[in-house]
Amino acid sequence: MVELGPRVSFPSGSDPASYWENRARHYASQGQGLAAVCSYGMPSFYNRAIHLCQFLALRHFLRQTPGRSVLDVGCGVGRWSLWMAAHGATVTGADLSPTMIREAGRRAVQAGLADRCQFHIADLAELNLGTQYSLILGVTVLQHILDPDRLELAVRRLKAHLAPAGRIVLIEAAPSERVLRCDTPIFQARSEASYRQLFSRCGLRADLIAGVDPMPLKTLLLPYYARLPKLLALSALALVTAVSLPIDALCGRRCVRASWHKLFVLTDAGGA
Repeated sequence: MVELGPRVSFPSGSDPASYWENRARHYASQGQGLAAVCSYGMPSFYNRAIHLCQFLALRHFLRQTPGRSVLDVGCGVGRWSLWMAAHGATVTGADLSPTMIREAGRRAVQAGLADRCQFHIADLAELNLGTQYSLILGVTVLQHILDPDRLELAVRRLKAHLAPAGRIVLIEAAPSERVLRCDTPIFQARSEASYRQLFSRCGLRADLIAGVDPMPLKTLLLPYYARLPKLLALSALALVTAVSLPIDALCGRRCVRASWHKLFVLTDAGGA
């Protein structure tokens, strides 16, 4: 068994689709669904902090979506899809998990946004929607594609769906120097340089790289979190979150080198 959250386990042989489907069945319908799409099985205060830091990194681009066609890859329960649709975008969401897609559709209907959203069950490495989009959004998707060949296929599929003069906006775990301590059987924090090389091979140019979460306390604690007694683990996580969040929120975009996650803004380089 491989531990996927602090106290939630699934068989180590699970393929990615089964992993995400299991994850969705546990958490997609709970509250905002953040435990399904942020940090699996972690306390709600921690996932809300992650969501806030991601929003602060993305907000400039999310606010440019009115009237645009948007592709949200790894859309999960539709948290970004619904935000953009509510602000005037026409959004297509794609995700591996049927449960995630059903939940995203349910939330779209509940919010009165079903006419501005459509959702598809799809593997990014095989995505073929037959159209192009002025904005493609992906939040912590590539870091879960461990096979290098499928990773490159996924990035090439992103480029194939990008409209002329469009942009791809990604958030990925991409430390400035390769760090192994948080890697798991379903997650890999590749270096920023490796992503730069990958994007270049696929004919994409990084027009902007910004920070998201420069405070390092979370990545120092998380490898040990599941091993600690529950009360101690929660107390340590609460302290780390309380100390980290103001710094990440105020300084995240500017502190690029120190940031664990990076925001990548990509355009077509006219190659590959």
